[in-house]
Amino acid sequence: MEVSRIRALRGPNLWSRHTAIEAIVYCDEEERSIDQMPGFETRLRERFPELAMLRPAGHDEAISMAQALEFAALGLQAQAGCPVTFSRSTQTLETGIYQIVVEYSEEAVGRLAFELAQDLCKAAVMATPFALTEALDRLRELDEDVRLGPSTGAIVYAAMARNIPYRRLTEGSMVQFGWGSRQRRIQAAETDRTSAVAESIAQDKELSKELLHAAGVPVPVGRPVLSAEDAWAAACEIGAPVVVKPQDGNQGKGVAVNLNTREQIEAAYAIAFEVSDEVLVERYLPGHDYRLLVVGDRLIAAARRDPPLVIGDGLHNIRQLVERVNSDPRRGEGHATSLTKIRLDEVALARLADAGLTPESVPFRGQRIILRNNANLSTGGTATDVTADVHPEFAAQAIAAAQAIGLDIAGVDVVCDSVLRPLEAQGGGIVEINAAPGLRMHLQPSFGKGRPVGEAIIANMFAAGEDARIPLVAVAGTNGKTTTVRLIAHILGQQGLRVGMTTTDGVYVQGRRIDTGDCSGPKSARNVLLHPDVDAAVLETARGGVLREGLGFDRCDVAVVTNIGLGDHLGLSYISTVEDLSVVKRVIVQNVRPGTGVAVLNAADPMVARMADSCPGSVTFFACDRNHPLMAMHRAQRKRVVYRDGHSIVASSGGNEHRIALTEIPLTQNGAIGFQVENAMAATAAAWALGVDWPTIQRGLGSFINDARTAPGRFNLFSYRGATLIADYGHNPDAILALVKAIDNLPSQPGSQRSVVISGAGDRRDEDIRQQTEILGDAFDRVLLYQDQCQRGRADGEVLALLREGLKNARRTSEVREIRGEFLAIDSALAEVRAGDLCLILIDQIEEALEHISRRIAEGYAFRCGRQVASSSVGDQL
Repeated sequence: MEVSRIRALRGPNLWSRHTAIEAIVYCDEEERSIDQMPGFETRLRERFPELAMLRPAGHDEAISMAQALEFAALGLQAQAGCPVTFSRSTQTLETGIYQIVVEYSEEAVGRLAFELAQDLCKAAVMATPFALTEALDRLRELDEDVRLGPSTGAIVYAAMARNIPYRRLTEGSMVQFGWGSRQRRIQAAETDRTSAVAESIAQDKELSKELLHAAGVPVPVGRPVLSAEDAWAAACEIGAPVVVKPQDGNQGKGVAVNLNTREQIEAAYAIAFEVSDEVLVERYLPGHDYRLLVVGDRLIAAARRDPPLVIGDGLHNIRQLVERVNSDPRRGEGHATSLTKIRLDEVALARLADAGLTPESVPFRGQRIILRNNANLSTGGTATDVTADVHPEFAAQAIAAAQAIGLDIAGVDVVCDSVLRPLEAQGGGIVEINAAPGLRMHLQPSFGKGRPVGEAIIANMFAAGEDARIPLVAVAGTNGKTTTVRLIAHILGQQGLRVGMTTTDGVYVQGRRIDTGDCSGPKSARNVLLHPDVDAAVLETARGGVLREGLGFDRCDVAVVTNIGLGDHLGLSYISTVEDLSVVKRVIVQNVRPGTGVAVLNAADPMVARMADSCPGSVTFFACDRNHPLMAMHRAQRKRVVYRDGHSIVASSGGNEHRIALTEIPLTQNGAIGFQVENAMAATAAAWALGVDWPTIQRGLGSFINDARTAPGRFNLFSYRGATLIADYGHNPDAILALVKAIDNLPSQPGSQRSVVISGAGDRRDEDIRQQTEILGDAFDRVLLYQDQCQRGRADGEVLALLREGLKNARRTSEVREIRGEFLAIDSALAEVRAGDLCLILIDQIEEALEHISRRIAEGYAFRCGRQVASSSVGDQL
């Protein structure tokens, strides 16, 4: 067995909505059925007894080694505690080659599970040992390291429950909720509305006390100290017992409480000084330690925190009792679990020494041995939920404290006898205000009821019913995607929205290009959704990105599929047929927002039309023929359709019609260019689905200019010395056929000639390259062949030879020439055109070729005028 490729599918994909690891696996003849490998399955189960059933009950089909690898990778994650359930294996058309897909919850864990699954299968083949326990421990430890902590996780899960999308921005706890201009961000329990000033105040305990005191909130008396001697002096001024703590500490680090003697205070100062060079001494308040969580203007949760302790049984020493407590599965080393393990560190040893004990002391039965003075969970303490007991005036004081500091989320630490009475009535006080408070004591208290604090934080960040999504349109298909994307974006821009757009020639925000190159993949989609100035997104979604990584979003409001054509990268990534291709393009339809989302589908394309069955929302069909059976049935059901009726585009639903004259849509050249009419219909249906009003749709269609600046390489028309030039990026048989039909509809002069400049992309099948010139040979008089700058894996001259083969039986072409270089081919074609002729230039390097054509047009204009002209007159476009 050989694994040749492993990649992560980070969004909804060809296989499922789950994130997954996809691998390409080769199995030799024996490995294609483990029944031919005596003892393999037995040895595999011996090494991994919890392995799921390889064969469903009642099925006796052959199980390959690849499938065993699949089940092992899924099973190892499941046994390590990862929430995964989905996996799949598929045999490709190539003998012995399998595609394996295994769900993951954390990518690093999924990749490690795949690696360990390979080791497991090899061990079963070779009859060598496999350390299952060690493997599961590695997975658990990695999962704990990379997954969200309990505080951040609670907020994320609350967002997911409200259908708010999220994205981790770092490997830590920084997360973005929502898209574009509706986004919000958190880091642990801090939000993007938590001011740096408020956080600084909370870290400065002395300043916090001053502000709280000014606001009428009870706080313990105290002051900063400069030395151990000064700490003792402050204690004498205040009166023992006292608390010594770092002025800007957190998580209870360096805090010592209930100190009475000079030795205790000076030792505590030394410990606190290690945490911060600014130390605070304040009066010790007797009572319990409480943490109150304030979110916005509400008290959400309250817990009593107890210090780490053990209870003697008269048999075991303190060290053994600590080990027993730490064996609780809820206790971990860090913050990933609900409780933290108790540490017998120097602080605990000092606390024991004060009580005349050591770790080897055996306390009597029922004796409580406190191992630390503070009650923070991070040092091994426990929490008891008391939310329901908090007195309203007590809660009001906590809320006032948080607001006095300026925190939108605050952990308010209080020391008092009980939360059942107002704070002043019992002589208690607020000892600290915490920014970014830990939430786990409220989520999973040691005793009592967990509180929905994540939901409270999300409710404070987002209004009721808000899902933080911006309108999102995904566009897929073989031809017309980029023009349709640009047209939809233009219409939305007419509505006053700031639109982010991805295309094969760049990423655009508000019409300004912020990235170049082919940006039709998931990375570019995610970048648009990250942009804070985007009110709506229109994303070209190419097959390559879907296969390579999945979608860059979890769902869309509108999915547009223009068509499924021949020659669109067939034979790559095991997509061998048009049917396979349609399954890839269908992914955006499957991930339309359930219920309210809309799929805009070309009814005239049978494969596109069949995608309607996979749509979890509603469907709008479009087609030029209003009497197409599918269109007629959809219209009879009073559902939405968009069609051509003579010289108009008509949008019909439930007997209501909206008409837009094709003469008012410049893109279509008064309806002469059929594929642009289809693009306009698709864009109209998409805008309609988003609720754009009809005057805005009509204004958008009427003001969209399809030139080399706004839609480069998409049927750009120029005039050159009286001849018509068309520059287009068409690069597959369906696109070529559509171009020929459009050219046939353009007016022509008697005796005029047609020429075409063409190359071919090397990453197409031989028959697809040949078919392009088979079509052109029946429509053009002269054909100029050139070789692309990049041959994409083909030998020098190989593509040109295939293009020549396609012209063997040409009915119209009388002249064929080969020219090395795209720009030289363009120059050769322009040198031969006459007034009234038409020249189609199928460009490869879009921007460079268009610039070259514009330069030649400028030179031609200057030649006719007999003088030089300004470059601003370049491109006398039709």
